[in-house]
Amino acid sequence: MLCRLSVEHRERDSVTATQSSARPGPAPEASAPAPDRLGFVVFITAAAALGGFLFGYDSSVINGAVSGIQDRFGVGDGVTGLIVSSALLGSAVGAALAGRFADRYGRIRVMKAGAVLFGISAVGSMMPFAAWDLALWRVLGGAAIGIASVIAPTYIAEVAPTRYRGRLASFQQAAIVLGIAISQLVNWVLTESAGGDTRGQLLGLEAWQWMLGVCAVPAVVYFVLSSMIPESPRFLISAGRLDEARGVLKEVEGPASDTDARIAEIQGLIASDHRPRFKDLLGGRFGLLPIVWTGIGLSVFQQLVGINVIFYYSSILWQSVGIDQSNSLLISFSSSIINIVGTVIAILLVDRIGRKPLALVGSAGMAISLGACAWAFSSATGSGDDVALPDLQGTVALVAANAFVLFFAMSWGVVVWVMLGEMFPNRIRAAALSVAASAQWIANWAITVSFPSMAGWNLSATYLAYALFAAGSVFFVARFMKETKGVRLEDMG
Repeated sequence: MLCRLSVEHRERDSVTATQSSARPGPAPEASAPAPDRLGFVVFITAAAALGGFLFGYDSSVINGAVSGIQDRFGVGDGVTGLIVSSALLGSAVGAALAGRFADRYGRIRVMKAGAVLFGISAVGSMMPFAAWDLALWRVLGGAAIGIASVIAPTYIAEVAPTRYRGRLASFQQAAIVLGIAISQLVNWVLTESAGGDTRGQLLGLEAWQWMLGVCAVPAVVYFVLSSMIPESPRFLISAGRLDEARGVLKEVEGPASDTDARIAEIQGLIASDHRPRFKDLLGGRFGLLPIVWTGIGLSVFQQLVGINVIFYYSSILWQSVGIDQSNSLLISFSSSIINIVGTVIAILLVDRIGRKPLALVGSAGMAISLGACAWAFSSATGSGDDVALPDLQGTVALVAANAFVLFFAMSWGVVVWVMLGEMFPNRIRAAALSVAASAQWIANWAITVSFPSMAGWNLSATYLAYALFAAGSVFFVARFMKETKGVRLEDMG
């Protein structure tokens, strides 16, 4: 969920600036599709958003496979962390290159390339020879994640009519959390079919192998659907293919739309695009501008509270305190459903009560929930496969962990991306968002790679550290985060 908003918000900024300039642009209603075309617009948006589904699915599917991988290859906590986190390295590369490739080769070709990488990674991860080549397949899949994190929202922003852009853009986030939930459900079904053991046999392969291989199915669907949708009119216009762009605009907005005016408008936006450089971010007391440091802080705190531990490691977390594999995967699925519910709550509230109040409530709720988890895990008894929690502490751990997911999803999971798209001045927005997103990848990798070793050392202390970061985010939001609700993007500074 990283660089995926930069292009979308750049488009929105340009449209707003154009509408306020001396050259009049079409009113928002002018680019709304005819009623009989709205279904087509929803279809192409949903097809593009399937990249978000793959993003969520591939990011989370490793959760159910971790214990099987550890047992199959006999690896310890450190190597496990490297295998799980290796996808993030590929994601950073994929996200960095996706925009450049999309501008050169087109959005649809890049979607297809991402689908192919997903499919190859799924098959390779399904049948690895050793832990090292599994990590390499994960890197390849991570590159596909990075591509999907950028290209899907870019395409949606460019084809969505102004009147429906906000609602259609939300398809991407909905697809991500849905992919996370479906991956957990599939993991549980496969484990149940294999006798409740991730190393149980299914058609000659172990259950954990099928978990990683099943991702090839939505990858194929993504490839097929991306072959059925039109190229972005913005790319077609930038490539000088005006007749094709005119045809796409008529498909999206209806035959009665003034496509010549729309093409002229998009040409004006392309001509006025400003590509800020890193040096534009310099000049503050500590090297970077204060607003850039605030963006970095938001990105880093979003990861330091440990949210990805839940989606990458929750199955082995619950197994470590005495819950069997099948039930641990079912609990992981329930957490994914709570994640969806929290995301819906955030979407409904972020424009009503504001970004800062929502972030403060989420930070406080996360700090309390994580503190409760730390207390509960401190009562674990036994060792190895015989670890258990007393009934009270076990109940508290389950409730607190799911409360943590809910508070995160309804606040920081959405607010951070809204803020990163809004808080920076126009002249540095794209560059500043890239720096903040890079910081988020690094923090994500650090938490993911360190959790197995830290949990093996002291699970309670690990969650206490996450709780302290959550508590620190309360101070950070109160001191440094400025409310952007109701503020025009042109007035940010």
